[in-house]
Amino acid sequence: MAAATDGGGLPLLADKAASHSHHHHPERHFTSKEVVRDVIMGVSDGLTVPFALAAGLSGASAPSSLVLTAGLAEVAAGAISMGLGGYLAAKSEADHYQREMKREQEEIIAVPDTEAAEIGEIMSQYGLEPHEYGPVVDGLRRNPQAWLDFMMRFELGLEKPDPKRAIQSALTIALSYVIGGLVPLLPYMFISTAQNAMLTSVGVTLVALLFFGYIKGRFTGNRPFLSAVQTAIIGALASAAAYGMAKAVQTR
Repeated sequence: MAAATDGGGLPLLADKAASHSHHHHPERHFTSKEVVRDVIMGVSDGLTVPFALAAGLSGASAPSSLVLTAGLAEVAAGAISMGLGGYLAAKSEADHYQREMKREQEEIIAVPDTEAAEIGEIMSQYGLEPHEYGPVVDGLRRNPQAWLDFMMRFELGLEKPDPKRAIQSALTIALSYVIGGLVPLLPYMFISTAQNAMLTSVGVTLVALLFFGYIKGRFTGNRPFLSAVQTAIIGALASAAAYGMAKAVQTR
């Protein structure tokens, strides 16, 4: 059947395709999941741990200056520890990728037919028939690097990590921890009485936890208000437990 044409003889299908090319559907996918994960990890721990420490020391009737000193020391140590943990985790991920890539490359060289058959198995999982994915298999066999990349991603489920990922992760987590950790300590910088400072710290930190939980929910695709309440409850429970333990020890 001949293609439908407009008055000028051009196929309407071509017109529609050209029109579609000028009206791109906006893709709104958030792709910086690693950075978001690092920020969430750093800020959530930064808000919770120093908060609980300050509440515990306040419960033990420590002066504001001591609470502030101990809190700042904890923030520094925590930022270093968390940053180092992020660096080692990202470095391990990169090392694992390199090991698997080397092993996969050796298999492509040693048993190319077996590896090519695995491409077909992967394609068939998406509902493609042999006559449909056959040209793809042939094309990948002619391009060893593309073949290797395909196998790493679709057979092993591994994404190539950014070479700078380890350093970026360490700095992001550490900085996020410092920012979060300073929030509950701010009242102790301006209020000399630890009990009064603690009450202000509770209010400030709970507001910060609610705000952070809401933002976290927006970025992670969860319900923002539920995320805000859950984050605040976790922080409140941690500080209440630390305060209660300090009071229990003090009464003995």
